[in-house]
Amino acid sequence: MPPARAISTAVLLSAATLLASSLTACAPTDRDGDRQGDTGGTTSDAQALNDLRAQSPHWRDCPAPAPIQGGGEAPGALPDGTPWQCATLRTPLDWKNPSGETMDLALVRARTSGTPDDRIGSLLFNFGGPGGSGVATLPGLAADYEKLRTRYDLVSFDPRGVGNSRGVRCPDAGLPDEDEIDGIPDDGGDETDALVRFNRETAAACEKNSGDALPYVGTTQAARDMDLMRQVLGDEKLHYLGISYGTELGGVYAHLFPEHVGRAVLDGVVDPTQDTMEEALAQAGGFQLAFEHFAAWCARQGCTLGEDAEDIVDLVVGLEAALDDTPLSTPDDGELDGDALVAAVTGALYRQDYWPALRVGLEAAADDDGDVLHDLAEALGQHGTGGGTDDGTTDEESNEDDAFRAITCADSSSRYTVADVLSRLPDFIEASPLFGPGLAWSTLSCDGWPVPGAARHPEVSAPGAPPVLLVGNTGDPATPYEGAARMARRLGEKVGVELTYEGEGHGAYDSGNTCVRNAVDAYLLNGTLPKPGTVCEAEPLPEGK
Repeated sequence: MPPARAISTAVLLSAATLLASSLTACAPTDRDGDRQGDTGGTTSDAQALNDLRAQSPHWRDCPAPAPIQGGGEAPGALPDGTPWQCATLRTPLDWKNPSGETMDLALVRARTSGTPDDRIGSLLFNFGGPGGSGVATLPGLAADYEKLRTRYDLVSFDPRGVGNSRGVRCPDAGLPDEDEIDGIPDDGGDETDALVRFNRETAAACEKNSGDALPYVGTTQAARDMDLMRQVLGDEKLHYLGISYGTELGGVYAHLFPEHVGRAVLDGVVDPTQDTMEEALAQAGGFQLAFEHFAAWCARQGCTLGEDAEDIVDLVVGLEAALDDTPLSTPDDGELDGDALVAAVTGALYRQDYWPALRVGLEAAADDDGDVLHDLAEALGQHGTGGGTDDGTTDEESNEDDAFRAITCADSSSRYTVADVLSRLPDFIEASPLFGPGLAWSTLSCDGWPVPGAARHPEVSAPGAPPVLLVGNTGDPATPYEGAARMARRLGEKVGVELTYEGEGHGAYDSGNTCVRNAVDAYLLNGTLPKPGTVCEAEPLPEGK
C-alpha cells in the first residue's frame, strides 16, 4: 500500500456514483543556487528564457482526457456557457539548462465569469498525488470553485511526468501485476524477496521506458514551471490553491519565489519536516485515528461489527488477517484479500460521505460476502484491486501510480532497505496494526531507483512572502493535522496563517463545510485572512445513515 496521499481528488470524485449504487479515493537545494537557472548562465540561456516567457499558448476546445490522464469524456461547457480550453506550455526539460531540450506541459482553463474590472488574474490548482492529472480533474470539480471563478480564470495542469506532460511510464511485459505482489510480506522469505524484486524491476522498467525524463520530474522543477506559467498567463503574482501534495509544491514555490507569491491557500497540508519513513509513520497514526472515529460513529449507528469502537477496530484487524490467509471470492472472478480490505478502508476514510458505504461493506465481509467491499475498493481506485473509474478507464491506462513513484523518488534522497523496514516495523504496528505494516513496507518503493533523490525533505522557508493560508483538518488521515503547524513554522514568521477544521476526511475546502469555504473564499476573493485561532466545526453525519 503506497503512501495514501497518492489518491487523487479525481479518483475520489469518480467514485461517488459507484458508492451510491453500492448502498441500495522535492526538495530544492539552495534557493539562490536554484535561481541561477532562472536568470540563465549564458547568452543562449538568457535568450531561451526570454523566448519561453514570450510564448503564447494556443488555447482550443479540450478533447477527452487521454488514457494516460485517466480517460473519460471531453469536458462540457460550464452552466453559463464558458468552454473549457486546453493548451500546452513549452518549458525546459532541465531548468539548469534552459537552452537545452524542452518539453510540453498540458494546461486547462476556464475564463472568469466576472467583469474585467473584477478579475484578479489566474488561480492555479494542484490537486495532489503527486501524479494526478490537473487537466482531467479540474473540470469535474468546477462546481466547487464557481464562486472563485467570479474573479479568477481557473487553471490547472499536468505536472511534468504526469499525464500528457511527458507522462512517466513504468509497465513492462515482464513485470507481474502489482496485485500479485503481497504488499505486506509476513513470511520472512519468498514474499519479501518478491516485493524487493518487484520494486527493483519496476525501477528498471521506468528507466527503460522514461529514462530521459526521470531526473527532471521533481517538485523543484515543477515549481519553476509554475512561475513560467504565471508569466505566460500575464500575472504579476501567482495565486494558488494546492491540496495534499499540492501544498508541498506550493511551499517549494514560495521558497523559490517569495516575491511572486500572491493569494495562496494550502489545504490538507504536508508536513515539510519529515522524511519518507517519518511521513509514512505519521500517516499510519493518522489513518488509525480516522478509523477509530469511523468505528465510534458505526457503533452509534448500531452496526453489527461490535458494541463499541474498540470492538469494531479489533474485529476489522482480525478480518484483515483472516482474509490474508483465505480471501473471499467475488462474482467477477476476483477476490477480497487483506490488502483489498485495507485499500477499501483507506479510500473510504478520505471522505466522511463514504462512511455509510464502508459500514455496509465491512458488515457484509464479516458475514463472508466480499462483493461490496471489493467493489468499494475498485470504485475508489485503490491499488491492488485492479480497479478503475466509472468512465470505464483502469489504473493500467492512467500513469498516476508511475508518476507518483517517479516524483517521490526524485524528491526523496532516502533509499530504505528491508533491514530498515524491519527495524521500524514495531513502531508502525504500534501506531496502527491495520495500516502500519503496509505503510512501512511502502517505503521500499524507491529501492533500486536509477536517479538520486534531492533531499530528505522539502525546503519551504519563504521569508518575505505574503501570508499563505494553511487549512489543517484535525481528522485528516493522509496529511495529519500537525503538518499545518509545522508548515507554518517552516514558511516563516507572519507567512503561514493557520485555519483549523475540526472534521473528517482529507482536506477541508472540498468537504463543503460552509465555515471553511467562507474563510478561504474571503482570502482568495478579497484578501481578508481569518482571525488567528479560527476554528471551523464540521457538521456530523446524520444519525441513522
